[in-house]
Amino acid sequence: MYMDLSVELMHATVQLEQPLGNGTRTVGTGFLISETAPDGQPRTVLVTANHVFRQMPGDVARIGYRVANADGSWSYSPQSLKIREGGKELWAHHPARDVAAIVIAAPPEFAKAAIPKDYLASDDTFERFRVEAGDEMMALGFPRGLAANQAGFPILRSGRVASYPVAPAKIFPTFLLDFSVFPGNSGGPVFMRSGLQRASSGGQPGQDGQFIAGLLTQQVELNNERLEIGIVTHAKYIRETIGLIDDPAAPVTMAYTPVVSGAKAASAEEAATPN
Repeated sequence: MYMDLSVELMHATVQLEQPLGNGTRTVGTGFLISETAPDGQPRTVLVTANHVFRQMPGDVARIGYRVANADGSWSYSPQSLKIREGGKELWAHHPARDVAAIVIAAPPEFAKAAIPKDYLASDDTFERFRVEAGDEMMALGFPRGLAANQAGFPILRSGRVASYPVAPAKIFPTFLLDFSVFPGNSGGPVFMRSGLQRASSGGQPGQDGQFIAGLLTQQVELNNERLEIGIVTHAKYIRETIGLIDDPAAPVTMAYTPVVSGAKAASAEEAATPN
């Protein structure tokens, strides 16, 4: 069955926040992935940038669920999400990349909205679809904590791949995307929507020209000026981070990448005032 990844990710992307007690809050973005646990049971995993959780000083964050009402309207209904217990981090994070993942007990309607893990780009996805500099990708997030509406849906932006080469991920673990990035965007999904028809072989779920390419982790600044360029971490590292939930000793890719001059986390490091 055809799935419009733009619409489905709108439902699967959530705002993450933590009030600071002084009238401000830290804000980031996350999205839900569905997968099967080692015991064969389905589960929901929240993915975000590692620094989003790290910069939240408290043990409990809030995850911005949305509830569909009978009259066709939506209500914003954030719920508590425990991210630490006794000072111990409850999420898994990649040792080399800015990626975090945590199993959550999502409400049934949100568990159904989670995107199957197959839609995360794998090692060969960029090569199979010949993703190139100049290709358009979409990004979802909550810039400075702003939602698209009172229901709390994320804001959809687009940009062009702005670096070359973009693969393989083990050599080039991040790539640049030409679009305006703000605090609050970190952890949001970056994806290729339907319409990419360059594959050399038959499509499978998650490989039909639309896939999650990665997640936004940083913006680029020079002399304190935003260059409107985002840094995207490849989905390969999301897959590896999810694997660390059950096996912290699982092998991961320790790719070397030079520090991008002016790279700065694009998340909750700048507090946003409440809506």
